[in-house]
Amino acid sequence: MIGVSFGAPREFKAVSSTDDADLPPWKPERIANALGQDDLYVELSFLQALEQHGLDITYEQAGKEFAQTQFGLWHANHAGRKNVREGIMPPESGSARHNEHWNDIDFQIESDLFGLINPGLPQSASAEGAKFGRIMNSEEGLYGGLFMAAMYAQAFFQDDLERIIREGLRAIPRDSAYAQTIRDVLRWHQGNPQDWRAAWRLVRNRYVAHPISPCSKPFGLNIDANVNGAYVVMALLYGKGDLANTMEIAVRCGQDSDCNASSAAGILCTVLGYKSIPQAYTAGIPDIANQKFAHTNYTFNDLVPICLRFARENIQRAGRSSGKVNGKEVFFIPAQEPTAAP
Repeated sequence: MIGVSFGAPREFKAVSSTDDADLPPWKPERIANALGQDDLYVELSFLQALEQHGLDITYEQAGKEFAQTQFGLWHANHAGRKNVREGIMPPESGSARHNEHWNDIDFQIESDLFGLINPGLPQSASAEGAKFGRIMNSEEGLYGGLFMAAMYAQAFFQDDLERIIREGLRAIPRDSAYAQTIRDVLRWHQGNPQDWRAAWRLVRNRYVAHPISPCSKPFGLNIDANVNGAYVVMALLYGKGDLANTMEIAVRCGQDSDCNASSAAGILCTVLGYKSIPQAYTAGIPDIANQKFAHTNYTFNDLVPICLRFARENIQRAGRSSGKVNGKEVFFIPAQEPTAAP
């Protein structure tokens, strides 16, 4: 919510250069922008489907629930929903054979949910996320979402951002173009850990100038999953755990910059925990906490206990449970290693 609201004024303002404009100063009331963002309401439709069918939801059930939505969609989301409405079910609805937007950013910006309801459980996050990610994406487009979800899952128990990124990489095929891109960013950061613009130029020269996968039209690399994923990782690495710096770098990298600020800020805020997020960024939430997100019946105050309930269920499925310590609920969560998606 914080990241997408921070980045919204600069979305697609810079697509072939860094965004060097003055960024609007943050004000607490800007958080209200999140209520109308597709970064939020699309994945909340996934949550509604899970409430309807449970964690054992099938590909077909997930696809049919998505097909019933009426909100505006673009690119991979739009093509995937159209496919399901025409009888092409996931995983085929997101495949390159049926969806020319298969490698777009869509699932990457909608996968947060699966990490948030799987604290410390990257295998569960991937298994649940793939059922929805394959509605609209495949290969690089799918891997971006699974990578983000795995980073969220790890962020509950890890504050080393580079380690979180490397653990996220373990959730996707090592030989994929997406993994190659992220490994390059990690290497470039190690070679020059102070200058994010140097890394940005290397991403441009290698991956923007010479795309490694076909680009959908008309937006092309602006919404390419692995290019924008590179910018998320750059923001996390060069932001050094500072929320303001992290979001600013994500936005200044350009392309789909509100989405990238959303992903980077979401992962970092999971590391921090709600109470440790700088108060300036959370101060506006109480004023909107009972307002519904667009196209949903959910408010912020609804979402917290619902996500907690699914987290509790996922922990129990992993072989542990919650209990009471000094009258407070605590969770006993098994250490779960990431495993690469097929």
